[in-house]
Amino acid sequence: MSRPTTVRPELFQLQNGSKAKLPFSDTEYENRLSRLRTLMDDAGVEAMVLTSMQNIAYYSGFLFCSFGRPYACVVTAKRCVTVSANIDGGQPWRRCYSENLIYTDWQRNNYWRAVKSIIPGVGQIGIEGDHMTLVVRETMASLLGDVHSKDLNVEIMALRMIKSAEEIELIKGGARIADIGGAAVKDAIREGTREIDVAMAGRDAMEVEISRAYPNSELRDSWVWFQAGLNTDGAHNPVTTAKLRMGDILSLNAFPMISGYYTALERTLFLGEPDAESLRIWKANVGAHELGLSLIRPGASCSDICDEINCYFEELDLLQYRSFGYGHSFGLLSHYYGREAGLELREDIDTVLESGMVVSMEPMLTLPLGTPGAGGYREHDILVIGDDGVENITGFPYGPEHNIVGA
Repeated sequence: MSRPTTVRPELFQLQNGSKAKLPFSDTEYENRLSRLRTLMDDAGVEAMVLTSMQNIAYYSGFLFCSFGRPYACVVTAKRCVTVSANIDGGQPWRRCYSENLIYTDWQRNNYWRAVKSIIPGVGQIGIEGDHMTLVVRETMASLLGDVHSKDLNVEIMALRMIKSAEEIELIKGGARIADIGGAAVKDAIREGTREIDVAMAGRDAMEVEISRAYPNSELRDSWVWFQAGLNTDGAHNPVTTAKLRMGDILSLNAFPMISGYYTALERTLFLGEPDAESLRIWKANVGAHELGLSLIRPGASCSDICDEINCYFEELDLLQYRSFGYGHSFGLLSHYYGREAGLELREDIDTVLESGMVVSMEPMLTLPLGTPGAGGYREHDILVIGDDGVENITGFPYGPEHNIVGA
């Protein structure tokens, strides 16, 4: 059989329909690009080839769905161009604050030909070194020719750590919706109900409110992890079909996603009265939570906050049950992309908190099966750091006074 003779393009543009309303104003995207271009000038690169979901979305507004295909946002002194796969049609152009260039699958490496067409004659580019595999780097070097790359992933991450007023407003909206999801979860808790049924109630409530409050947003990726008993031992354990039993420790985790911006509500609950040791552990974790909330302020360092909470747990002989760091940055991130690793409340992070940062406080103790008080205990609030103080934007109550259900 002979092959078709129709000429098929490597690249093309498709402005199908009109631009969608993005989560932020044109001014917001221009400000972000201006800061990035200043970084590029300082680093001596002529173009930035962004390849991660979080940075492409941050600078262009477009959140891609990979399915094994590469995407990019190429920023130069004058242009910002998203590079998308033909399978997405005109949607990437509609949902980006920029130009868009589509590459086809009809010839291998058309993606890199698209990138090259945007930066002809460029000798030095910036990349996200933490996002590129060795194979991708080798392909980039072979297709772009005599172009040198410089890893700027840490510097770009630092730019995202300081939130604008528009970002903070969206994060506050997400925290409010997380509270709604939490209330729906709590209302659905019954002996004999499955974890998955409780989780769906919370997710549905959040998606209804997102669609009402943010009608132009992309409705995807909101979820709830609701765990009971042994399944509470990990913060990211998947939901199961296990049925709730009286006496179970419960973990409520509600995560609304608004245009790529993740927020969270996490709470410990009990179905029925907890035993004395469980109550002691729960109150101890609440004490760590309240201590942490008091320590978050402008000028405090992440490591110092961590050290103080560690001392608190050590005095109670509970430090050995601590599960992970005590909090992290919030913004454009998700459970499968993003993370501003330079702003986490851990011993090895010395970042100093400043106005415009948004962080969580979320201590967790995990006691293994067979230990009195066994289970995972976690409380989680989101705090916005301002010039003169801190605002806690989480409203759902925590602790034994509020979250013992069905007693």
